Formats: sequence, structure tokens, C-alpha cells
Amino acid sequence: MLPNALWPEIMQIRKNDSVMVIAGRERGKTGKVLRVIPSKQAAVIERVNLVKRHARARGPQQPSGIIEKEAPIHISNLMVMCDKCNAPVRVGRKILADGEKLRVCRRCGEAID
Repeated sequence: MLPNALWPEIMQIRKNDSVMVIAGRERGKTGKVLRVIPSKQAAVIERVNLVKRHARARGPQQPSGIIEKEAPIHISNLMVMCDKCNAPVRVGRKILADGEKLRVCRRCGEAID
């Protein structure tokens, strides 16, 4: 296993990517990445892996109640969706002539960024 310091370099999922859950009870669901947590190797996906939290009242603006919110999912359970293929794909890297790194779809070669 790699040390946590190296994970940000290897993580291929970024904020605003469209991803599909490939394992767990949410398998098959797709959504947009809201937040990436490199230290935990996890991501928060929009309307996926919802949990309920009981909140205490914090004044008149924030009443008490049960709040539904998204919980993080480990990135090993996610795959990036390719816009052209419309399928979950593995991510490859391509280095352009000017030295810029680009994420590409392994299935069709289309740029993901």
C-alpha cells in the first residue's frame, strides 16, 4: 500500500467528474463528484450513499430534525464515466507535446478533462 502522501498523485477521480459506483449497496448508480478526500482515498457523490443524521436545534434558523446527506465512498468502488462511450471506463494518461498531462478514456481515447 502506498503512503497517503502519494495518493493525490495517483487519484484519477476529480471534482465534477461523472462517476458510476461499481461495488457495494449503491452499485450501478451514477452521479457527479461533489468533493474528493485524498487523505481517506474517498469521494462524495451527489445523491449517492445517503445517510441520515439527527440534528439538534441550533436556534430559530436551524431547527432540529433528521437530515439526509451524502457519505464518502472509497475511490476503489468508483469508475469514471466517459461522455463519448457513455460507459464506465478506466482512465489513462497522455502527455502532450507541451508537457501537459491529460486524462484519457482507455476505451475510445477521448480526453476526459
